[in-house]
Amino acid sequence: METDRALCTPALLLLLLTGFCNPFNIDVKRPQVFHGPQDVQFGYKVLQHEAEGQKWMLVGAPWDGTAENRKGDVYKCIVDAEKNSSCAKVNLSTRALQNVSTEIKNMHFGMTLMDNKQGGFVACAPLWSQECGTSMYSTGICTNVDSNFNPTENIAPTAQRCATYMDIIILLDGSNSIYPWYEVQNFLSNILSKFFIGPDQIQVGVLQYGEIAVHEWSLKDYQTSEEVIEAAKNISRQEGRETRTAYAIHMACSEAFSHERGGRDGAAKLMIVVTDGESHDGEDLPLALAECEEHHVTRYAIAVLGHYTRRRQDPNTFINEIKYIASDPDEKFFFNVTDEAALNDIVDALGDRIFSLEGTHGYNESSFELEMSQIGFSTHLLEDGILFGTVGAYDWDGAVLKETKYGQIIPPREAFEKEFPVKLKNHAAYLGYTVSSVKLRNGKSLYVAGAPRFKHKGKVILFDMKSNGTISISQALMGEQIGSYFGSEVCPVDVNNDGITDVLLVAAPMYLGAQNRETGRVYLYRIGQILLTFNGTLNAEKRPQDSRFGYALAAVPDLNHDGFNDVVVGAPLEDNHQGAVYIYHGSWRTINTNYKQRIEASALSEGLSYFGRSVSGQIDLDGDELVDLAIGADGAAILLRSRSIVQVNASIDVKPLSINVLQKNCQRKGKDTVCITTRICFGVTSRSPGKWDSQFVIRYNASLDEKKFSPRAMFDKASQKVLQKRILVTVGKVTCQGLDFHLIDTVDYLRPISILVRFFLSESDSGPVLDERCPSFVKRQVPFFKDCGDDEECVPDLVLQARMDIVGNRHKPYIVQRGKKKVSVDIILENRKENAYNTSLKIWFTKNLHFSSMSVKGDPQQKVECTALNNITRTCSISYPVFRSQAKVTFLLDFEFSCAALLNRIQIKLMANSDSTELNKTLHDNTVQLLAFIRYEPDLFISSASTLNRYETLPTRTTLNGMGPEFKTTFKIQYIGCYSISNLSVNVYFPAMAYGSKYFLSVSRIEANNATCVLLNMTEAIARNQSGVVPIHPEDMLHTDKLNCSNTWCEIVQCRLHSLERNTEISLKVLRVIHNDFFAKAKFKSVLIVSTFMLDANENSMLFLEESTHRREMILEVILPKRIPLSLWILIGSIIGGLLLLALIIFILWKLGFFAHKAQEEETQEPRKEDE
Repeated sequence: METDRALCTPALLLLLLTGFCNPFNIDVKRPQVFHGPQDVQFGYKVLQHEAEGQKWMLVGAPWDGTAENRKGDVYKCIVDAEKNSSCAKVNLSTRALQNVSTEIKNMHFGMTLMDNKQGGFVACAPLWSQECGTSMYSTGICTNVDSNFNPTENIAPTAQRCATYMDIIILLDGSNSIYPWYEVQNFLSNILSKFFIGPDQIQVGVLQYGEIAVHEWSLKDYQTSEEVIEAAKNISRQEGRETRTAYAIHMACSEAFSHERGGRDGAAKLMIVVTDGESHDGEDLPLALAECEEHHVTRYAIAVLGHYTRRRQDPNTFINEIKYIASDPDEKFFFNVTDEAALNDIVDALGDRIFSLEGTHGYNESSFELEMSQIGFSTHLLEDGILFGTVGAYDWDGAVLKETKYGQIIPPREAFEKEFPVKLKNHAAYLGYTVSSVKLRNGKSLYVAGAPRFKHKGKVILFDMKSNGTISISQALMGEQIGSYFGSEVCPVDVNNDGITDVLLVAAPMYLGAQNRETGRVYLYRIGQILLTFNGTLNAEKRPQDSRFGYALAAVPDLNHDGFNDVVVGAPLEDNHQGAVYIYHGSWRTINTNYKQRIEASALSEGLSYFGRSVSGQIDLDGDELVDLAIGADGAAILLRSRSIVQVNASIDVKPLSINVLQKNCQRKGKDTVCITTRICFGVTSRSPGKWDSQFVIRYNASLDEKKFSPRAMFDKASQKVLQKRILVTVGKVTCQGLDFHLIDTVDYLRPISILVRFFLSESDSGPVLDERCPSFVKRQVPFFKDCGDDEECVPDLVLQARMDIVGNRHKPYIVQRGKKKVSVDIILENRKENAYNTSLKIWFTKNLHFSSMSVKGDPQQKVECTALNNITRTCSISYPVFRSQAKVTFLLDFEFSCAALLNRIQIKLMANSDSTELNKTLHDNTVQLLAFIRYEPDLFISSASTLNRYETLPTRTTLNGMGPEFKTTFKIQYIGCYSISNLSVNVYFPAMAYGSKYFLSVSRIEANNATCVLLNMTEAIARNQSGVVPIHPEDMLHTDKLNCSNTWCEIVQCRLHSLERNTEISLKVLRVIHNDFFAKAKFKSVLIVSTFMLDANENSMLFLEESTHRREMILEVILPKRIPLSLWILIGSIIGGLLLLALIIFILWKLGFFAHKAQEEETQEPRKEDE
């Protein structure tokens, strides 16, 4: 038993270009959609996460919170079998930063999510800011989160201590001499309101002294300005007769700044001393001040001179003591006021001196270093730490930094000056908008950073960074279009998992394509030993639309299980902002630029928008060990599962191997026939790892002779040529099913019967998919048994002879006459060797022939049937199905000349062949070509008529200008043929001029229908046609009876006939005038004027005109009447007789009263009688 198999091999992949199964395996029918709160940008970032045996999808919602405070957060979504599941907020924004500072508004926590190496993840808030005095610095912050969703460590490498990070102790003299006390309280409240009090800024403690010193409150007691101002209002004067300033200073520097009272390491220590008199323990001041110097306490001293003024005492000793207490120089740290009320006058000056630095470079300076770096805008996990993009650093030129367990590597501003010149610093290149790393083939690793606004076109740099921050740039990639945001996303891909980066993808999502739409573009760079080379762009949907293709890029593990990693690209604006993602499969060291699957948001769930704004795909979330995809949308996150891929190798077994129609082996519907036992077998193997149901259903369609209209065989079940069935198969096993069929009556026993089985998976929505590299059909042909010897190879020798019944060559073409419009071809075909199966004679003929009929001569057993392939091709089957050895057939082909075309030849080509294999050496007599040159005799009818055929001229007749009558001659050409003819012309010769240039006839006008005519002038006519003619003299006309173009000069009318179609008519009317003066002087009795009409075909025409057809003569007879002589006496007698007759008539009339009149009276009376 022979088997035909559909094997999954590279050879078949090249040969079988149709019938493949669907080439994608991301399930779009069963997405799991997680919906989040409205208006919080839920889905801005997604991250797959596995912790403590539970699998989650983490979703960033950076706008989470109230409208006044979009602090942001992260949601965790449990992946389960439910199609739509809910998510729980992790509350990281509160828990992670509770010990960092006071709450910062609109920090957008969750804008970035990244796996770490400890089973947790990193979440970032790029807009987390530090409040330093009146400034707010968006340095950004990230948080390491463990597997239990507990924040473990905050990462804020660019966060700096504010210039207002101070511990300030105020020493107030509360002795009896200071008065009034409420002025001191006002001063205290006013100066406290100037301080920026907070955990990361200023802490204030107050110590009041007199004879003793008392801590009114410590540094740690109050954390807000409101609290300390309220506390200041409640301080009452201690009173006392002594002022122990040295004692109080020593207590402040040794106790008030201690950790127990809230002192902070690294905070600037300031002390403000307010007193109105000399100390009673002045001898102890040096020791007290030494204690302050040891603790690095800066001292401001204020001398209140009110007590000295009121008592009119000299304050110089007091002032010198206060200057001694103040730090140097005095002009900065020493103040004196006239009295207690004047303390409020120095509040602003004191505040300005304390806060001499706000910002990083100086008070109110606008240039920034890392204060606006926005750490966490982009991150990349390295083997030894995290690479951060600091997009807002250095006045938004941007930079990068590296955080490791050994510390931070922060390149200085000038490190990138080669690619980002200082002169362009105000252009906001946004370096660090995205960061990553690649590993070259030479083993060297490079960092990658994008700057999408550099020179408005964007740039990507590849660089090395030393531990001291030194930057060495290896290569820079430039964008090609302004505003395209080239470099906003980069994606390195290790396609073959060898640890070497093969491809770097760079996105320009705002690239303008056709019709100025933001189509987006993703550039592909191949990575070599040292440098990257451009290798094209990824192809997306062709129709022009806003897309932002490349807004999100993700390298994902092998989705289609071909051994190469793949890529997912987001296009969130496609389909009117619904969004889509594209799947691109990897191949050897590159990514195929044509996408394998496009997933539309509309195919997943209603109402989705901006689908594809973020992508994550690294792990299996549903437990089937296949990588799944997490896709972010606006207000939703979608889990798309991968489907396993199976290879199905199908085969068809038949028995017997060939069909012998002479050996009937079964009965069907009461008739003996031939039955074939057939089995279809499916061997299934899995290309995918993982746990899934190893049994599934294959549906298949089986057909017999698929492309034949008339069936030659039927399946035993249902007695049809097409069968649809199902079969349950198991991975790792071969499963078979019967497909028996039987032969039915047919005349085609030559070509094998084909069995075609197309198969596909039944559970197409949830089960596995067929391997894209394998065919989804199998075909088997069952041949008929042939009587051609042991080798079953029939080798015929066909010999073809043909003869045509007309002959014509170029010099003597055959004339196609009106009555003979057929061509016959006698054909003899014989087979001189073995049987020839499915023998045919193919006939090609020129389009001026029409196939009419075929008739067989001789042996009636030899059947010949002809069918039309088109208008000029016929194929004739000869003794179908087998033209036996030594057989001979003679038949006649009849053709008619076609009306569709007019050609100068007929050509007939005949070629005999069969399905059997004939040797090359005998093929020379299988073809015959017949050729004959022809011309056509057109079916034309020509007639003529004239309004004047005979004219008598009299010598005494006089006319105007000596001209006689005008008459008309009409010529008609009627065409009754079937084909269109052209290239015909007419020449009409009219005798006109005799000797001496004397006209006797002349053409006055020409009227033509369906023709273009012209009258040649006489000079041209004589020169062209009658140069040797001597015109007759008028006095010699007695010696000739005809005037024609041989003895007169003729006027010539030339006409070019338009194209003639069937049953069309051309008319030509020529009007001529007789010149009487010529004939009056000429000597003649009677003369015939002969005009000649000639129809001609152009030299290159395929028409042939007989003499009788193309020439006509028209005759006008001109006669001079005979003259009769009269006698004079006869004339006189006639006149006299006439006069006598007239007199007789008058006499008779007179006698009868004809000339008499009535009297006047009688004339008047007659009317009266009538009246009566």
